[in-house]
Amino acid sequence: MEMSANNLFLAKIDEAARWAQSSSVWPLTMGLACCAIEMMVVPAPQYDISRIGSEVFRSSPRQADLMIVSGRVSNKMAPIVRRLYDQMAEPKWVISMGACASSGGVFDNYAILQGIDQIIPVDVYVPGCPPTPDGLIYAINLIQQQIRTGGRGGIFARA
Repeated sequence: MEMSANNLFLAKIDEAARWAQSSSVWPLTMGLACCAIEMMVVPAPQYDISRIGSEVFRSSPRQADLMIVSGRVSNKMAPIVRRLYDQMAEPKWVISMGACASSGGVFDNYAILQGIDQIIPVDVYVPGCPPTPDGLIYAINLIQQQIRTGGRGGIFARA
């Protein structure tokens, strides 16, 4: 940012837009298994993700810009997850929450997708079985940092 003679802050339009977008990341409800319980806790008063701009989980992909895939993804569910991702407007981000969403977890069999990154690009991976709500909040903060800097993913959240 630059300071003008009249003490006004001027910024490039894209920087201002990235700042505004990073302050209002709207997640899509995509709880598929037990990690969804930990995801449902973050809007509660103890964790309160509304303070970082992600207050309401959206139920429509057209209103969301962040998909949080939490839990194991079956091969039957994979095309639906992909369709929902495709229906989200650009720019969009993805958090893979938990060992099952990231790598299939303990479910190494024919019915479970061995990592959500096989069908959609992932920006932040949150490890754990299940990961803590603090880990998810940290991952959302990493997404906000990526939005502000214009970078993209593959980051492991270590909270």
